[in-house]
Amino acid sequence: MTAMNRRRALTGSAAIVVGVPVLAACGSDDEPTATDPSSSASPSPSDESPSEPSADGTETPSAAAALATTSSVPVGGCFVNADAKVVVTQPTEGDFKAFSAVCTHQGCLVESSSDGEIPCPCHLSRFSLDDGSPLSGPASAPLAPVGITVDGDSITQA
Repeated sequence: MTAMNRRRALTGSAAIVVGVPVLAACGSDDEPTATDPSSSASPSPSDESPSEPSADGTETPSAAAALATTSSVPVGGCFVNADAKVVVTQPTEGDFKAFSAVCTHQGCLVESSSDGEIPCPCHLSRFSLDDGSPLSGPASAPLAPVGITVDGDSITQA
């Protein structure tokens, strides 16, 4: 009787092992795979700057969306635009800079602050308002710079 149970167990295991690859192969050919180059998560140029139809029906790029207003960025502090994943800083009056808001330690978004540093809430890294370099914490690489344009009260990505 013990041999029969072992045989049943082995037969059941074999069916499960055989069934796994079959299930893994199921799926739609229409869905991109991780190795499919056309499934890249990078936005296309049309995703980055939406177009608006002009009077003649052709499409023209719309104005870049503002990352922040000058009044939303405190002197000696920073403002995070979470949608754009950009942190805009104002180290000194009228001097605006921008960096990636993605912490170089483990990818958390940094936070807005008026404390003279760019803080990351996840593991307490702190970055410089001037150049995005790490000041403390586990992060050892600087935040990547982002080009910006200040036009009046509006700060947009360059």
